[in-house]
Amino acid sequence: MSFTAEQISAAIGHLHEVDPVMSGLISQAGPFTLKVNRNRFGMLVRSIVSQQISTKAAQSIQRKLEESLGLNSAGSRKVTPEALVVRTVEQLRAVGLSGQKVTYLQDLTERMLDGRLRLDRIGRLSDGEAIEHLIQVKGIGRWTAQMFLMFSLGRLDVFPHDDLGVRSAIRDLYGLSDLPDKRLSHEIAAPWEPYRTVASWYCWRSIDLKKAAASPVRAGNP
Repeated sequence: MSFTAEQISAAIGHLHEVDPVMSGLISQAGPFTLKVNRNRFGMLVRSIVSQQISTKAAQSIQRKLEESLGLNSAGSRKVTPEALVVRTVEQLRAVGLSGQKVTYLQDLTERMLDGRLRLDRIGRLSDGEAIEHLIQVKGIGRWTAQMFLMFSLGRLDVFPHDDLGVRSAIRDLYGLSDLPDKRLSHEIAAPWEPYRTVASWYCWRSIDLKKAAASPVRAGNP
């Protein structure tokens, strides 16, 4: 499902009311614009491809993978289990994937094709059940599963406390001397419930705002 206007309005109102720090951030950052990605299998593929490499490198490998599968540049076709299952290890390695990531993609593909992973039904599960279902796949840990819940299932109350960006934002926003541990992160995030997805997204936005403020203005620009 997607985030509805009513859900977003309720979330913003709640966060304004319960947390003055988050309220100030929302006023500065503007509207909540997270869009749900309905290509569930494709999102998991991208998550595996992106692990432990730079964004630029991940984009390059993803592009080469899609090209090797015969997908056009307009993006009218999607990466599917049926397309991946016929690719050999050598063909997948040729696009820049490590041997370990090839193993992960093969496990993901096999689970989709034999029915052990049912992304078409995962939306019926609770957050906890969905996470436990996803982490059975090789290469998909709790953080990746949480990102899937937020960005693909549109769940409103997911808090990725292990995410470095979220932890860094909490440190800066709340004037901490160091990155918060799990206990402190959850303590600070407790008032955000049941809209911790929205608050976490604003934490990421605060990092973007900080980077933009730190970027030097080019000569000749206003």
